Amino acid sequence: MDEFGPRLPLALVIAIGVALLALLLGAGINASAVVAVGAVAAVLVAGLHPPERGTSESTDTARQHVAHATQAVIDAVDEPILVIAAGHVETANPAALALLGQHIVGGDVRLAIRHPAAAERLFGTRDDREPVGLVGLGARDQSWEMRIRPLADDRRLVHLVDRTGNRATERMRVDFVANASHELRTPLASLLGFIETLRDEAGEDAGVRERFLKVMNDEARRMQRLIDDLISLSRIEAEKYRPPDQMVDLSAMVPAVRDELAATNPTRGADILLSVAPGVVVIGDRAQLSQLLHNVMGNAMKYGRAGTPVEISLTPSDMMGALVVRDHGEGVAIEHLPRLTERFYRVDSGRSRALGGTGLGLAIVKHIVERHRGRLDIGSVVGDGTTVSVLLPLHGVIKP
Repeated sequence: MDEFGPRLPLALVIAIGVALLALLLGAGINASAVVAVGAVAAVLVAGLHPPERGTSESTDTARQHVAHATQAVIDAVDEPILVIAAGHVETANPAALALLGQHIVGGDVRLAIRHPAAAERLFGTRDDREPVGLVGLGARDQSWEMRIRPLADDRRLVHLVDRTGNRATERMRVDFVANASHELRTPLASLLGFIETLRDEAGEDAGVRERFLKVMNDEARRMQRLIDDLISLSRIEAEKYRPPDQMVDLSAMVPAVRDELAATNPTRGADILLSVAPGVVVIGDRAQLSQLLHNVMGNAMKYGRAGTPVEISLTPSDMMGALVVRDHGEGVAIEHLPRLTERFYRVDSGRSRALGGTGLGLAIVKHIVERHRGRLDIGSVVGDGTTVSVLLPLHGVIKP
């Protein structure tokens, strides 16, 4: 220790810093975290003056420097970090203590990270650096990735990376593909069935043929609507981080959309009660905002009871344009409300399909609102109806 004592604290701090940087870069952590660790390590290394050689006091001082430096470096990381020595937790940062418990330092690492895959990697013979997936560590639905890097003196650095968001995104992607396939397969199977029927003797009956052709036309148009919505949703998501730059007068657009919807359904169009403040203007994407209005106002017309009013208002409010659309339909139970903007989520699948819904309307609305840096709120009372509120940042309020 006398020969290497002056250099050991420096070497260990550098080793920890390098290992942490490697772990952070390998885990895809953002650059600011990497810079923070590097900066802390640099400051600490600069402050480590070589202790006087040959005394036990200097050795103790060196060890204290190492302990403080190690703690400072790992504390600079927001993700859980542990230093393991001889199968025990030598030190841990606040994130690790919050996840695994406040009393893990000094204890067996197997009691700290209670997962078979973690124990197998930490105490097994494999010496690779591939990350280990740990599902259920902390909360039951959390997914973590454990990464290990060797340090000096047979110590090891353990880094836990939260992959819960990635796992949820992947699950949503898989569900989306499965749902889209199902939604397309159903009308396609119907079309194929009618085609086969028309090819045999039933196709010679003009009445049967006309009835079947009408159903086939309806199913084909249903597929077309679904494909159009899928393409639209994909485009909106692709433009999510590109701010819209058109000046859009919502006060003019809302009545125009009302007229278009009323033309396709004059009976329900007569039930629309419109209250629009003049000159409400936003910076947005004209086509997307028109699509938003068609979806929200069209839903209120479809799902409200026949003969009941569809109340639509547009007003400026605290530098936001507030669009509120209310129907007087069956309403939606409170447990369904958080999921209404999920793709293909339907409260009543049969009714939704019968009314021509694709299950993507509110998902499209949600993504349009997000791109415009707005807010979407949906409230509903069973038996009384549903209210959809959309807030969009104003460009200005043009006085009439």
